[in-house]
Amino acid sequence: MFDIKWIRDNGVAFDKGLARRGYVASADKLIALDDARRSHVTKLQEAQERRNAASKDIGKAKASGDHEKAQALIDEVAEIKSFIQSGEEKERELTADLETAMAVIPNLPFEDVPEGKDEADNVELRVVGEKPVFTFNHPPKEHFELECAESSLDFETAAKLSGSRFVLLKGQIARLERAIGQFMIDLHTQEHGYMEVSPPLLVHNTALYGTGQLPKFEEDLFKTSGDHYLIPTAEVPLTNMVAGEILSEDALPLRVSALTYCFRSEAGSAGRDTRGMLRQHQFMKCELVSVTKPDDSVAELERMLGCAEKVLQELGLHYRVMTLCTGDMGFGARKTYDIEVWLPGQDMFREISSCSVCGDFQARRMNARYRPEDSKQLSHVHTLNGSGVAAGRALIAVLENYQNADGSITVPDVLRPYMNGLEKIG
Repeated sequence: MFDIKWIRDNGVAFDKGLARRGYVASADKLIALDDARRSHVTKLQEAQERRNAASKDIGKAKASGDHEKAQALIDEVAEIKSFIQSGEEKERELTADLETAMAVIPNLPFEDVPEGKDEADNVELRVVGEKPVFTFNHPPKEHFELECAESSLDFETAAKLSGSRFVLLKGQIARLERAIGQFMIDLHTQEHGYMEVSPPLLVHNTALYGTGQLPKFEEDLFKTSGDHYLIPTAEVPLTNMVAGEILSEDALPLRVSALTYCFRSEAGSAGRDTRGMLRQHQFMKCELVSVTKPDDSVAELERMLGCAEKVLQELGLHYRVMTLCTGDMGFGARKTYDIEVWLPGQDMFREISSCSVCGDFQARRMNARYRPEDSKQLSHVHTLNGSGVAAGRALIAVLENYQNADGSITVPDVLRPYMNGLEKIG
């Protein structure tokens, strides 16, 4: 969400920034909506002032015996009262019109974000590690083709229970996913300084508005009863922990992490990644959220990225870091890094983490502020979020990168303590 006062002062920069994202918006149109609201509010204030003055004059007219003037004033006050009542409703409508128009406008990209239309224009920042070398004489298999996974990745039973884009994990594969999740949350809380949180998986629509999923992306969500939705990411409850709060400066940075299931309708993804576990309605993810002072958020993005990379480094996985272009960034982001892990079965890199800095975009929607020590004026905090990482995709990466000629899977060293010392699956 933007500050209309900032748009008034920076209309050219506002339009230019949105144009870089391929978004057509006009500062002039938003200012015109605000002008209409302001003009109406001025009329209401003038009417209220006249009503107050006329009400005082009624008493004076009655006291002087001028009943004709008193009656005229009484009629005028009644007319003004009627105008104010209807005018207050119109004010709410004009305010809602402005807020509705502002709520669907994405955040402005930083100047150093590469300009582009889609993922083809993303820029490779670095490549880490090497592709695994396999000793068998056939191409590496995809995760759902592996012998040890045939009975453990049960898509048929999941479809019977819930429909397409679900999977039922069994046995050691289910345990391996749990091990990956526990390893990640332990890493981030014990080594990276994040506080572990176990948040609700159901949130009010106001929480989704605060982080930017509503109103524009409702079709991507699973709505339950009333105004509750299943979370598409733990970013929603974690970030909204500071909604409506005024934090002290010494409480920042606030770093929190959660290992949760996430739920997405995958609207618009028909025909994409229909085989296997890559694109599911329900998946486990370790989320990282930071709340910082404005001057610290850019450095915090680099720190968060390093925390997410550490997961893949510890798992011994080959990956690359991409800087997303303006056309591929998320709605609330000012800059985003994607981490893409190497999947031998697909012979390509696939996204496993996104880390984004949102500036004060979400904080304004949530009214999340802090009190600087050297100022009496409150300031909005900055928010960041990142995957640290998606456990389901990490499971896929481990299965494919650690596959053996006999169809078994070698368990990465860092996961063996979580697997009771097990070295191989299958």
